[in-house]
Order: sequence, then structure tokens, then C-alpha cells
Amino acid sequence: MNYQDTLDYLFKQLPMFTRIGSAAYKKDLTNTLALCNVLDNPQLGIKTIHVAGTNGKGSTSHMLASLLQEAGFKTGLYTSPHLKDFRERIRINGKMISEEEVIDFVDTYKEPFENISPSFFEWTFALSLHHFKKHQVDIAVIETGLGGRLDSTNIIHPELSIITNIGWDHMDMLGDTLPKIAFEKAGIIKPNVPVVIGEFNEDTFPVFQKKAKETTSNLVLASSVVDLLYFKSAYRLSAFDASFREGMVWKNMVCDLPGNYQQKNIVTVITAAIELIKLGYKITEKHIRLGVEHVKSNTNLLGRWHILQQAPLIVADTGHNEDGLKYVVEQIKQQKYKQLHLVIGVVKDKALNKVLPLLPKDGIYYFTKANLPRALDEKELQAEAYKFGLKGKTYLSVAEAVLAAKASADKEDFIFIGGSTFIVAEAI
Repeated sequence: MNYQDTLDYLFKQLPMFTRIGSAAYKKDLTNTLALCNVLDNPQLGIKTIHVAGTNGKGSTSHMLASLLQEAGFKTGLYTSPHLKDFRERIRINGKMISEEEVIDFVDTYKEPFENISPSFFEWTFALSLHHFKKHQVDIAVIETGLGGRLDSTNIIHPELSIITNIGWDHMDMLGDTLPKIAFEKAGIIKPNVPVVIGEFNEDTFPVFQKKAKETTSNLVLASSVVDLLYFKSAYRLSAFDASFREGMVWKNMVCDLPGNYQQKNIVTVITAAIELIKLGYKITEKHIRLGVEHVKSNTNLLGRWHILQQAPLIVADTGHNEDGLKYVVEQIKQQKYKQLHLVIGVVKDKALNKVLPLLPKDGIYYFTKANLPRALDEKELQAEAYKFGLKGKTYLSVAEAVLAAKASADKEDFIFIGGSTFIVAEAI
């Protein structure tokens, strides 16, 4: 098989959550363990950091990988979903796994893996572990796919666990209350492994405290360690000072990920770095500074307040649930523009009654859908949006919607693209 044949096999033959939703989600670690057994259990020979959370886990994982690279560690990074290329999911020091390695892996293990009947995500995660072990990474940052307790990635025993936050998403699979969702995320907390909690919530923090006590794990709330004295998100950068509990201040720090919602992620990452220092990792203030300053160049992160064009300004962002969109909308309100245009699409399992009320009512909407079965029909989205005062036309594809927005917009206008990771993927 060539590379395209290999991708067709992975995308079309294997149950894939991003395409079909909950039917592809397997609440069991048996398959992943079986796949790793075929691979001689690469997870046992890799040091890892495990990152879970409703929002921010992707940005947090990339920032952490960036600062580890700055500290000289050969760093693996496993994230999902991808935006442009499947290989974005698996990187070492920012470099994607090669097409040849993907082809060779599928050719070699297709037959024994098919006997296990894995999902797309299980297969992909096994590939990442094999790749990281083969190339002898010093440490790998592993982002969970969905939940934590029964997520395929939860076969690892990490150096450090991180839970960014808990919000309303995937309630049909993770639970219909925040404590239930937190219980699933808390499943990544392992015996005697420290855990950093990125955001305090009175409904969920006791869940983490209970789990940490059961596993004798040191629990650290990020906001009790570091605070940002001010935070200003400009065109392409965010600037801030970091203040520590002991009274120390790191002045004039910069992050190349704009967006006010990155504040909590930065606090989480700095706290995580401090915990790694306690574990013996040789990480300095300079490494942390450079790490958060060069996230995009070090890891090639896409889709976070991603500027696609100027005049008119076009920005895409992958925020897609209630909490994520709340921060994105706040960022939109800070932009200066004559008219706001929004290219929006969502997936079928999205809680529209929570998401749609957040969106600006003064914008012109271009309702569309991504090219996957899980996408919500654009006319159905339009009808639901109308109930919340959001008005606009429908378009059969993301490309058509973006072209229509660009044709309607003046140079002083602002075009936002989002609502779903997959809308952003097609736009980029």
C-alpha cells in the first residue's frame, strides 16, 4: 500500500469517533493492551506525562512538549484529532512521523491487529507508542482522547498526570453531571504519581481530592502555585508576568498562542514544569520561558486562534463546547471590526442549547457542515440557531461558506471560523 491507501484503510475500515461518534468509543482497555502485547508492550519502556481535561488539554500538551524540547529532552507528543495531516497526531520534537513509517507499521501489523478488531484511535495510539519506543524518546506527552478512566491512553503509568479542567462535553458517554465527568477524567490519576489540576471548581475538585487520597498521589492545584499578574493578548502573542506563591515574579513573559483562554493553560504548564523539577528533571526558568514563547515553532500547533488572512482578518479556532466557546466569544468581542461574519458548523452530539446562546447576535452567519457523517446538517443548525436570534444562510461545504463570507466582507470586517474542530480543519 502507498500512503493514501494506508490512510484510506485507517479512516474507512476502522471505527472512528471523529466520523461516526459514540459508536466508535470503546469503554474498555482490553483492545489497547492486546495491541501493545503484539508490539512487545512499548508503553513499559517510555516515560510519559498524561494530560486530560474538557478544554485546554491540546494547548497544554503542546506547551509542555515545547518547554521539554527547550530543556533538551527528546520529546514525543501524541494528540488528537489532526487538522491537516494524520501524522500531526504523532510527533517527536515537533517533527511528524514519516509517511513511510505509517505505511510500514500498517503493513506489518494489519493482520494481527485485525484479529483484535481495534478502533481507529486504539490503532493510532499503539502506533504512537511503537514510534516513541523505536526512536527512544526521553519522555512523551500523551493527550487523552475522550474521558480518562477508560480512554485507550490510560494504559500508561506516567511521571506526572495533568487534568486541565472539567466542562460540559460528551455527556452521553462521560456522565450528565460535572462530578460524573470529573470521575472519568480522574481515572488517569495513578498510584504515587503527582497530579496537577489546572482549574478549581467546587463541584469537581473534591472528586480529584478523593481519587488522589485513594492513590496516595500528591495533588497540586495550579492556581495555588502561580498566578498571572496581568495578561494581554495581542495580534499574535500573549504577554504576562508570572507571580509565585513564594513571592518570586518572572517578568515580561511571552506566549506565541494568542487568546485570553490560554491564561489557565499557561498557569497549568508552569505548575507542571515545577512538579517535573521536583521529580529531578533539569528544567530552568529559561527553558519554561522559551517553551511557552515558541510553542508553534517547536511543535507546529495549529487551530488555536489561527490567523488565516488579513484585510479582512480571518481567524479560525477549534473551541467547540460550552466552556471553550465562551472564551472564544470573549476574544471575538475584543476585536475591532466594522461587521462580524461567522462560518459555523457543529457535530450532531453537540448540546446546542448550551452552545448557541453564547454566540454573538450581531454577526452574519454562514451555516455549514464538515465532510463527515457525524456533522450536523447545516439547515438543522440554521433552524436551531434562529431560535437564539442567530441569522444567516446555509452552505453545503466549508469551502463554499468561507468563500461566501470573504465575498461579503469588507477589509475592515472580521471573519471567524469555528464551532467544530473539523470545520477548522477544512478551513485551514
